[in-house]
Amino acid sequence: MSRGVVVTGLGAVTPLGSGAARFWARLCAGRSGVGPITLFDAGAFPVRIAGEVTGLTPPPEIDRKRVRRLDRYALFGVAAALQAWRDAGVEAHDPWQAGIVLGSSHGGESTAIQAAAALGPRPSPKAASPLVIPRMLNNMAAAQAAMLLDLRGPGFALASACATGGHALGEASEIIRRGDAEVMVAGAAEACITPLTLAGDHALGALSRRNAEPHRACRPFDRDRDGFVLAEGAAALVLEEREHARRRGARVYAELSGYGATTDAVHETRPDPTGAAAAWAISRALEKSGTGPREVDAVFAHAAGTRAGDAAEARALGTSLGAALGGIPVTAVKSMTGHMFAASGAAQAVAAVKAIEAGAVPPTINCGRIDVTEIACVPGEVLRKPLSRALSNSFGFGGHNAALLFSAAAS
Repeated sequence: MSRGVVVTGLGAVTPLGSGAARFWARLCAGRSGVGPITLFDAGAFPVRIAGEVTGLTPPPEIDRKRVRRLDRYALFGVAAALQAWRDAGVEAHDPWQAGIVLGSSHGGESTAIQAAAALGPRPSPKAASPLVIPRMLNNMAAAQAAMLLDLRGPGFALASACATGGHALGEASEIIRRGDAEVMVAGAAEACITPLTLAGDHALGALSRRNAEPHRACRPFDRDRDGFVLAEGAAALVLEEREHARRRGARVYAELSGYGATTDAVHETRPDPTGAAAAWAISRALEKSGTGPREVDAVFAHAAGTRAGDAAEARALGTSLGAALGGIPVTAVKSMTGHMFAASGAAQAVAAVKAIEAGAVPPTINCGRIDVTEIACVPGEVLRKPLSRALSNSFGFGGHNAALLFSAAAS
């Protein structure tokens, strides 16, 4: 018997707010979470804007002692995991049948920067805290969440740059399909709004410089786009084997019915301009879910707002969806959140699942003059329409590609 994988819990910590419901409401309202950087003095930088998480109150499970043991990224990740677990209503579980895949690209970057500064020009071991290593490891969000939730099945972090969240969900679903767990928490977390990453991405020429108009800076598919906007956050979903969810009477948001993963193998930072490998990932997700191109009701695009990336994704969608593409609404969540790197794919997945539940596709803001003519971008206002299937794409530096197909749960 096929082991289906369903989504029963959602958690989000984003520049648009904390909690999946608030995140979704602000997406549909076309709100931007981008503003001036406040985490450090960015006055000397050509780019001074980002999508920061503000006002997060740690859940009661994360006491003051544990907060001190968590880097900012891990705090976001654990908070999102706890939200998703609570939303799923898991009151009792077999810990050996429950696991977690919670990834991060940069991990505890701020901890590493602070620790390196503390060592000074004449390094001494006395300058290092015993918490430095556990705080900077990119598996620590997964480890800390597993401790709090008693998840003793498969558990790890993965890192594939901006494809991390998509890969985490896909690999967690495969763990359930092969019978190694009944329940998995899956997602990703990132907190790299630091001088190091800001300087590095600026050096690559990847960032928007619209400092005077931060809310208009991220412009996926728009003719006037000038790069992505650095952002932070986390998102997590609870995935369950279909019959396990049914037996405990869980509310089911949607089914994660297809997953495809490929690698461009072309360049460290630039996507393959043909979009061939990304197209193959999308096609594999459709094939594994038994979905034809004309059955896709919406696309949640990676669409970070770079010219090369947007163009390559449009070609990938054209190759994989063919003539059906022109009739499928395409939206870009990053136009509102900025680019949360590893967490972006997980946040997109939350949005795709909520879209199926609500029968609505959030808009792509700042997209008034579309220059990628092969897609039907959703500009301006939320699009109300019944959705049975939604595709979510995540593409990362190094050429890593992940595609997820979510389907409405069978009644």
